[in-house]
Amino acid sequence: MKFAATAVALSTMLACAAAQAQATKAPAAAAPAAAAPAATKGKVVKMMWIDPLTGLMGPVGTNQLKSVQFLAEKWNAGNPAGVKFEVQGIDNKLSPAESLNALKAAIDQGVRYVLQGNGSSVAGALIDAIDKHNARNPGQEVVYLNYAAVDPDFTNSKCNYWHFRFDADTSMKMEAMTTFMKDKPEVKKVYLLNQNYSHGHQVAKYAKEILARKRPDVQVVGEDLHPLAQVRDFAPYIAKIKASGADTVITGNWGSDLSLLIKAANEAGYNGQFFTYYTSVTGTPTALGTNGGGRVYQVGYGHPNMTGQIQKYADEFNVKFKDDLYTLAFNHVFAALSNAMAKAGSTDPVKVASALEGLKFQSFNGEVEMRKADHQLQQPLYMTVWQKAGGKYAYSPEKTGMTLVPVKEYPSYVSSTPTTCQMKRPG
Repeated sequence: MKFAATAVALSTMLACAAAQAQATKAPAAAAPAAAAPAATKGKVVKMMWIDPLTGLMGPVGTNQLKSVQFLAEKWNAGNPAGVKFEVQGIDNKLSPAESLNALKAAIDQGVRYVLQGNGSSVAGALIDAIDKHNARNPGQEVVYLNYAAVDPDFTNSKCNYWHFRFDADTSMKMEAMTTFMKDKPEVKKVYLLNQNYSHGHQVAKYAKEILARKRPDVQVVGEDLHPLAQVRDFAPYIAKIKASGADTVITGNWGSDLSLLIKAANEAGYNGQFFTYYTSVTGTPTALGTNGGGRVYQVGYGHPNMTGQIQKYADEFNVKFKDDLYTLAFNHVFAALSNAMAKAGSTDPVKVASALEGLKFQSFNGEVEMRKADHQLQQPLYMTVWQKAGGKYAYSPEKTGMTLVPVKEYPSYVSSTPTTCQMKRPG
């Protein structure tokens, strides 16, 4: 069995504990209010990151592995539980089968906390495999920390006790996005272009359902699904979009599937608006360049100009790696884990999973809560627009001279969506 693996043990003392989770609008709350519990202080928490390092989505995974290791290093400088996070990475080639092999390798190495986010097809396979492993191997339980796989089913019909999601799911993001769009009268004809797997299907589904409720006058004039991470030329899709008369495109595409789509739109002179989830992700800022100003929007739990401690981290990351720190959900993960471990007085996944349920903590975007009913993090969301960087919004992704500027913030209760989860808890 061969794995493209990267392993880094992280223990550098880099920051004072009080700076660890300084939120944008609230004081740091991840710093310990009291001494770390003796039962957890100094304990090493082994974690495995399972996502692509090769193929068209390899650049995204490479950025994210660096990001999670960088933030682990920061949290190792001081956290409520006094633990040390050790993050390893395995290339899953964006394959569910490879991911299951990686999971087995991680478990064999004594890893009890798994991180994954790129691809809901992979996430679904991991949820099932971890659930079966935990049922068959008491005392060796594994917790799955989902930082980016946003299929709503994972916290609804397919919810699982061992799965915790730190990103906002597709329905939450679409709720915020369409709340913003309903007040934009220029949006009249929408084209839905998405990747042909569960995430893309859900983006299209929720876009149609919620637009019909909030803006029944808007026409969906076209819809396409394309293979994930396989299309190298999106010109034919742009031609269809132009022919449809669409003034707006809604897409959940990420990585190469968004950057190449934007590149094709620019080359073809398509001047419509794009409403996206992942404009800030590797490659897309460069593909946009100075084009798309005022026309490309992103919905997300953060943006490139957050201020506070997380922005200091982003600036330092940029200097160190010449790259952007955009997967801020990793900060949620470390804040949640260290607070839950302090609360449980243990690093045992069984006790930590219980402590995570209903946990409220301060993070970079304010107070957030891991909803007990379905293990979906409830958090504020932002609508941002691509425009020239400068002033208070000076951070420029990929040194394009442009940035994503916040135009609307939605508190947790606006983006929160109901759940149908019937959680089955152990015991």
